[in-house]
Amino acid sequence: MSLALAIKDNLRSGNLYIPKSKQHISFWKMLLEKNFWEDHRQKFYTDLNQPSAENSGEFIKADFHKFVGQAEADFGKDGFARIKSGKLQIGQDKKLESAEQADELQAIIDAGLPLIRIENLLMEVDREIGFTKHFTPLQKHQSRPPNFYKTLVSAILSQATNLGIVAMSASVEEISVGMIRHTLNSYVREEPLKNANAEIVNYHHRLPISKFYGAGEISSSDGQRFRLRADSLLASYYPRYYGYYDKAISIYTHVSDQYSVFNTKVISCSPREALYVLDGLLENNTILKPKAHTTDTHGYTEVIFALCHLLGFYFMPRIRDIKQQQLYKPDKNYHNKTFSPLLKKSVNLDLIAEQWDAMMRVVISLQNKTVPAHLIVQKLISGSPSDRLSRAFRDFGRLTKTQYILRYLSDSELRRTVRIQLNKGEYRHKLPRWIFFANQGIFSTSDFEEIMNKASCLSLVSNCILYWNTKKIGKIMDELKKRGIQYDEEVLTRISLLPHKHVLPQGTYFVNTKK
Repeated sequence: MSLALAIKDNLRSGNLYIPKSKQHISFWKMLLEKNFWEDHRQKFYTDLNQPSAENSGEFIKADFHKFVGQAEADFGKDGFARIKSGKLQIGQDKKLESAEQADELQAIIDAGLPLIRIENLLMEVDREIGFTKHFTPLQKHQSRPPNFYKTLVSAILSQATNLGIVAMSASVEEISVGMIRHTLNSYVREEPLKNANAEIVNYHHRLPISKFYGAGEISSSDGQRFRLRADSLLASYYPRYYGYYDKAISIYTHVSDQYSVFNTKVISCSPREALYVLDGLLENNTILKPKAHTTDTHGYTEVIFALCHLLGFYFMPRIRDIKQQQLYKPDKNYHNKTFSPLLKKSVNLDLIAEQWDAMMRVVISLQNKTVPAHLIVQKLISGSPSDRLSRAFRDFGRLTKTQYILRYLSDSELRRTVRIQLNKGEYRHKLPRWIFFANQGIFSTSDFEEIMNKASCLSLVSNCILYWNTKKIGKIMDELKKRGIQYDEEVLTRISLLPHKHVLPQGTYFVNTKK
């Protein structure tokens, strides 16, 4: 047992690796080839806007002074936090204020959204956007089968609603099990789904009303748990939701400030979600360009703080028990009039400078997607105490985390932004539950590709509903404006773009539909 545990830990950290393995390979094999890195080092440093290793220590200290100085200027003004007898004390943050006009407008919108069957909604959106053009066959010369369009929409819905191909075939006239299975195998794959989803997100971003909710520069990520009946290496027990007898998986989604999902990944509930934060940000193929990203406590580690900072993302998680967090200073001699009682430990700047070049190589490798980001992050987080690169990332992340926490304590607008964005992601969870209704919303397959296909179809259909809703809400607002009824921007931002009770996902599909 001791040997098995030692092997597992060292495989995760990269100290032990398996030749020819895709996952358990040497850490350095995951990065850009060493000679290529050395030939282009100067260009990479310029692109990252980072100093050389020799100047990194002074650069980090200057950056720390700047951020902490800004936090000190605002600390205590809003009454949220104070330092008494050398200890941090935190009060109750103000609740997000509600507006009567928002409730009134939401009721008008909910009443104005017409009932629509889910297949008709998908076809309406496709007529405007044409997202189905991305579903091309594996063999390019392959001709489309008869009744292809109806079969394609049925295939997507069979996955998104969890009905499966047999139940979907029984719910659609003239569409056989074989037709749906062939379409799923040849057309509905991960790449077409990702491209079709990006098309919907891009069109939604351009809608006038979307701009009231944000510019697509803030995002959040969170996992939504679903039960799994079949045995799977991905499944794990999750007592918090499903007791000690049922296993679950998590669908981890990245959501923009405009409510759109721009990345979807199926993961296990066992590891920290922080492993997968960078995957969605770096694999984003939409026109959205998130500059800031937030998660809950499960989505952060000090290594993620460091990597996000170096990659140009402002990481702003909601950290539970924030007053219990250990805060760090760049060196033992650092002194700050306000925050020194909290900055009890220092990091090793010499170690960071020593590993700075290797750290930059890791960052550039992530940007170039040499391997999925979570594999690199896992190696760094699981690094043994003797791993100097992991320790350097951890120390740099501790400084970055300290800067963020001090700003969080001082800036009420930052705290409000974090709460609003996380609320958007959590509120959105209601919509997938509504769509994924069949079989009590439980996955019944152990095949990863099939589970991933269902999750991607679920995100695609969710984004279609978002787009359709946003268009209809825009028209309702135009009608109100013509009648002399206007609402200011603050009220509009409180309106949900994801009402879904008017969308009918159940029943017989394509009734009285010609196409």
